[in-house]
Amino acid sequence: MQNRSFEFALLGCLALLWGSSYFWIALALPTIPPATLIAVRVLSAAVALLAIMAVRGIRMPLDGRSWRLFFIQSLVNSTGPWLLLAWGQQYAGTAVSSVLNSTSPLWVFVFSWLLVGSTQRPGMRQLAGVLLGFGGIILIVGVGALDDLGQNLIAQLAVLAGAALYGIAALQGRRFAGMPPIVTATGTLICSALVLVPFSLVAEQPWTLSPDATGIVAALILGLVCTALAFLIYFRLLSTLGAMGTASQAYLRSGVGVFLGVVFLSERLELETFAGICLAIFGVVLINWPKKDKSRVTPLVGKEVS
Repeated sequence: MQNRSFEFALLGCLALLWGSSYFWIALALPTIPPATLIAVRVLSAAVALLAIMAVRGIRMPLDGRSWRLFFIQSLVNSTGPWLLLAWGQQYAGTAVSSVLNSTSPLWVFVFSWLLVGSTQRPGMRQLAGVLLGFGGIILIVGVGALDDLGQNLIAQLAVLAGAALYGIAALQGRRFAGMPPIVTATGTLICSALVLVPFSLVAEQPWTLSPDATGIVAALILGLVCTALAFLIYFRLLSTLGAMGTASQAYLRSGVGVFLGVVFLSERLELETFAGICLAIFGVVLINWPKKDKSRVTPLVGKEVS
């Protein structure tokens, strides 16, 4: 990477976009049910990215292999996790869902050890970062949230499965390294829309809904900013920071939620929460700390003896 600081700024931006999505979802849900909201989210994002591609003269690939990869990526990156979280959070509880949903860096670490070659596996420093970051999330949400762990087990497992899918998505996304991020993001969102739009039509009959202006604006921001723009950043970071580094934004999202609560809802910042945010940031730093390039180490040369 030529400029790591720029990539870290993008990582923070991605955490801000996905962390704020909960705020927009909360505004939209009173008049737009979950499946329809998710369908609007992916469809509006896909249309926006297609429009940008048309202006820039970029074309989507037409080969079957690329679209199979797009479809698989859509299942593990958006369709599957979003549906699992939308269903599971209703019964698992918001606090424990926040903890379980932030485990994607843990899953990336586990899957990297199981599925990736030994030269590309994360090291002990990244493991320390993963564990410290997760500890920070527990402090942010509150240790008391773990009291509900094990209750409504099926719903909690659904949320955990969604986080595991995010981990798979981060590793799977590296297969698009040769494509521009906008192509990968658009193909993934098109495939998600092809599944989610029919599902919402059958499950919720959206033509019978009467969303208010707040819900419509929130849904469009969710689609255009928190999805279209976020996916562009996400697929770029997979090529620059890698799967582990990109997944580490999950630890920053909770801090974003706290920040929005303090600024817009006049919530108090407790010492435990502040300590959790600091711990989560430290974990992200360890995860993304560059490895020493051994190929650049020059051996010492002794003096010539005459």
